[in-house]
Amino acid sequence: MVEIVEEKRSRGRPQIRSDDETRSMVTEAASRMFHDIGYASACVAGIAKAAGISTKTLYRLFPAKSDIFESVCAERIERFSSEADTHHVALADTRESLVHMLEALGQLTLDLDTIAIYKLVVTEADQFPEVAAAFYKRAILGTARVIEGWIEARRRSGEIAVDDIATASGMLRGMMIFEPQRGVMLNQRKPPTAAEIRRRAETCADIFLRGCVRRAS
Repeated sequence: MVEIVEEKRSRGRPQIRSDDETRSMVTEAASRMFHDIGYASACVAGIAKAAGISTKTLYRLFPAKSDIFESVCAERIERFSSEADTHHVALADTRESLVHMLEALGQLTLDLDTIAIYKLVVTEADQFPEVAAAFYKRAILGTARVIEGWIEARRRSGEIAVDDIATASGMLRGMMIFEPQRGVMLNQRKPPTAAEIRRRAETCADIFLRGCVRRAS
């Protein structure tokens, strides 16, 4: 479906905006509002106004506010998945492929906007369990699937030997993001630079591969 957009004092045919474009506008407006005032204080009417659409149109695309929040999480994860998948298929070298994927993970999870979303979830999860559920589904499980997919593909090719893919994925993600993310969340350090994220990705990849690389029998 599409939305017909009537501009004030416009002439000729009205502009036509696709539902995907409208969803993107809502997601962007909601992300800013959640960041500024939190989930509880953000109202659907306010998000619709900020996105420049009617409340009726917003409800057609997002039946509940929690659906909007899930879309905010999903948009970030989709960017990470696209970046990681492109390189894990294209790069033949195991180490460089893993480094690039971990670097993309670091850029996603150590970004101030992502950390703000995580803080929001932690703060408001008790009052709004649907927010925690959406974040877990999209962010936690979403990144896990990408990492697990990489490990499984490299295991099938015989490059690495891993028995428990899910556990290995969790350890790899934790090694990459846990310490710096907590430091930023607690205001004890600034977000790492791109160069720092790259160096951490290289270190984590080397530690991981040394632990599970297949050795000649």
